[in-house]
Amino acid sequence: MDADLDNRIKQICFQLEELNKDSSIPRNIRRMAKESKDILMDEKKAMDVRAAMAISNLDKMVNDPNIPLHGRPLIWQIMSQLETMK
Repeated sequence: MDADLDNRIKQICFQLEELNKDSSIPRNIRRMAKESKDILMDEKKAMDVRAAMAISNLDKMVNDPNIPLHGRPLIWQIMSQLETMK
């Protein structure tokens, strides 16, 4: 994996971790953020598969009616970063 891609994955994982630590975010959404981070860190799968799986998780998160308003833009930002990796 090249250094640029590795740095982008680390940045996305950091953002997912921040989402996971935010106590104003419902627990089920924080759990999906952690799952998405774990998916991205799993080097056994191809990058495009990891990105697609994480995007699917993030799509579920962003469509959850209980997510606070400040959570959606961050999730959309993460999704757009992942879209460039597929």
